[in-house]
Amino acid sequence: MRRENQSSVSQFLLLGLPIRPEQQGVFFTLFLGMYLTTVLGNLLIVLLIRLDSRLHTPMYFFLSHLAFCDVSFSSVTVPKMLMNMQTQHPSIPYEACITQMYFFINFSCLENFLLGVMAYDRYVAICNPLHYVIIMRKELCVILVAGSWFFSCIHALLHTFLLSYLSFCADNTIPHFFCDITALLKLSCSDTSLNELVIFTEAGVLTLLPLSAILGSYVSIGATILRVPSMKRICKVLSTCGSHLFVVLLYYGTLAIIYFFHSSNNSKVKDAIASVMYTVVTPMLNPFIYSLRNRDMRLALGILYRKGIIFAE
Repeated sequence: MRRENQSSVSQFLLLGLPIRPEQQGVFFTLFLGMYLTTVLGNLLIVLLIRLDSRLHTPMYFFLSHLAFCDVSFSSVTVPKMLMNMQTQHPSIPYEACITQMYFFINFSCLENFLLGVMAYDRYVAICNPLHYVIIMRKELCVILVAGSWFFSCIHALLHTFLLSYLSFCADNTIPHFFCDITALLKLSCSDTSLNELVIFTEAGVLTLLPLSAILGSYVSIGATILRVPSMKRICKVLSTCGSHLFVVLLYYGTLAIIYFFHSSNNSKVKDAIASVMYTVVTPMLNPFIYSLRNRDMRLALGILYRKGIIFAE
């Protein structure tokens, strides 16, 4: 990466979470357990979908990519946070910080796209059930996932490229446990108007598109149910969409509550809570949501468990 920015900063200091020194050990154990749960739970979902032929459907194809995205998303920030808590050396090299920012933006954008794609899949399954197999054919599913990966990578690369041309002078302290683009822009002593314009326009569009797809899909699903309302149809829709809807509410609802409904006081604490919810809690809860609320996943897990017992004997 080119660094024609006359930057005198070779590393940044990550302040981390506002935790008292005597509580570092407790929170280290807590976050380590949450991270291991995230990795093992989401990889188990990928394994179940891979091994069970009954789960070779569009919905579970998208879910496997979402699970992999959650593992990657947490792995971008949490291991570095845990290492800093353990070693008390919160520095991160310039190149490593920019790389972390790239992957953070990439997987964050990818999760948005995948949630939108999954909402469209549920819309077709409920509103056009007779044409579901024709519409959600394998080629379209691959195109939707590949497109999500492509645009996420381009999105992250654009912001990384623009940031690499900024200058960083005396202040190199980031008030987060990871390299956040907004925090880096505040540290820059260059003109960041172009970066902010791109964030407001391009990033705003890429965020609103999946969110609009989700809202549009569920509005259409609701309208379809209300045409011929019945308890049986409502229960069937909840069993089909419940897990995805819960993840969407958790993912977007948490951010909305923290950023729009909280007061502006204690902004550092608010940012810390938002970051932890966004990078640690939500990816950890997804496996529980999809395994506990989904009958097919529970059956696949039971079959895998029984096979494991048989092989052990």
